[in-house]
This record gives sequence, C-alpha cells and structure tokens, in this order.
Amino acid sequence: MNIKYKVLFVVNPISGGIDKSVIVEHVKERMAARKGELHIYYTNGKNDKEELTDVIKDFKPHRILIAGGDGSIKLVAEILKDDIVPIGLIPAGSANGLAENLNLPSTTEEIADIALGDNFVEVDCIMVNNELCLHISDIGLNAALIKNYEEGDVRGKLGYLIQSVPTLIKSDFPFRFSISIKGQTMEHEAVLVAIANAKKYGTGSRINPDGEFNDGIFEILVFKKFDIPQILKTFQENAEYEKDFLEIFPASEAHIKCYKKVPFQIDGEYRGEVDSVNAKITSYKLKMACPPEFAQNAAKSR
Repeated sequence: MNIKYKVLFVVNPISGGIDKSVIVEHVKERMAARKGELHIYYTNGKNDKEELTDVIKDFKPHRILIAGGDGSIKLVAEILKDDIVPIGLIPAGSANGLAENLNLPSTTEEIADIALGDNFVEVDCIMVNNELCLHISDIGLNAALIKNYEEGDVRGKLGYLIQSVPTLIKSDFPFRFSISIKGQTMEHEAVLVAIANAKKYGTGSRINPDGEFNDGIFEILVFKKFDIPQILKTFQENAEYEKDFLEIFPASEAHIKCYKKVPFQIDGEYRGEVDSVNAKITSYKLKMACPPEFAQNAAKSR
C-alpha cells in the first residue's frame, strides 16, 4: 500500500496583518507536485490547542508547516513536546524571532521549499515560569515595549518603532535584579535581563553573540544601561560590546529575582509584571527545517 506524505499546514489568518492566501497557494502547489496529502488548519484564537491536538492525533502528519509568528510556532511546540514531527516555518507574523534566527531567505517560494526540505536543526526548549520558551524571554524595557505594542493599533516593525519613544518616557528604569546560577548569586542594576536561546530578536537586533539553538544551554544577558551607540551595534555582524553595557552568563537553569515588579515577555508575548523568573532547559527538542548551510553550521557547533 502506497502511503502518501502527509503535511499539516497551520495558518494564523490574522498574524502580522498579512494576507496568507498567496502563501497557502504556494504550499498547495508544492504538495500537489509531490503528490502528498495536505490538511490546512486555520487558527481562530479560541480552542486552537484542543482542536489542533485532535487534528495531529487523527491526521498523524509527517511534517507540520506553520504560517504565522512566534506565537503560532509555540502553540504547535507545546502540543508536540516529545513527538519528533519536523516543523517548517513560513514567517508571517508581527514577531518572527525564531525564523529570523534560522536565516531563512526572503521569498515565499524559497521559504516554502526549505520548510518542506530535508535539512534540520534540533532546537532547545526552555521552561520559563512553567511556560515554553523557544526564542527569547526578557524582563524590563523590551517587555514594556511589547506591552505598549500590543495595546497599539499599528502592527509590524513600524508598530514597535512608534511605541519606542513612549516606552522610554514611561518606563521606570534601571531595575534591580538578583540572578542565581549554579549556586552563585549576583546583584545587578539593569534596563533589561534576557533569557536567550538564540542570537537575535525578530527585528534583527543581534543581542546574544554566543547563542546557539542546539548547545543544551541558554544565556542570561544583562543589559546594564540604555546606550544608543551600543544598541546600534546590535544590528552589526560580529560586533563586540563593552562590559559596562552587556554581560553574558551561560546557564542550563537560573533564577532571577526582581526587587519590584517588572514587565515580562516570552517569545514576543507580554506576560504582565513579575517579581521573579525561573528558567530551565528541558529534555526535549524541536526538529525544525532550515537552510542547508544553517544545518551544516549547527552540526559543526555541537
């Protein structure tokens, strides 16, 4: 009996304010050429986790494609966990941090080919305050920006830019933090503390030069001050940062205490104000489709 290659395509129809019809047509064409079986699930923001769990259980896909942002990826990742079903990304959200770090090409056609291709990287997962984190969580100024962005009307990078000045004016930074790693506790005053499993934010800002998806650790990034020249460096390749601007601490588990409640986000989604954050690397990984050169470099770094 000939079993067709089965692909589940999860589409967030409203993410990023982008029409997904062209993306859907590209995927349909590629699956028709492969004579595979395609099932499309459109998220609705209501019972997605329960419905998608049932779809995956019944359909038993060989691969899952996702057209959306980091939130859509996280939805699928929370369902899969130990189930090693390869995931292919077609970035189409307001926050595309995970896709940005995979160095995906710019055209939908090329991205669709990679999403259905045979090159993969295994991505570490972090539990942050009992919630899955695939990319970057942070406490402080950036989380406050995300809160203001979510409350605004303009989507995409322009929306973040519009909210940047009001965020700086309203935020009560710097903040005081206590960070515990491997039994050692450090006191820091900072504008932002990040828990990073990758190198870059979705904006392309390269905040974590040591970040690797598949090295079994994450980095605690302590940004000590708001310094525009140093911030602009984050958009350069191989930039070096001054120690009084950024310190980096590798960890597989960490506890962060805030001396007052501070804005907090996970993978580009605001999670309110917190006074403590716990982070721990998990035992499971996600298998994600990526460009051939990215897979080769990831294999070398292990």
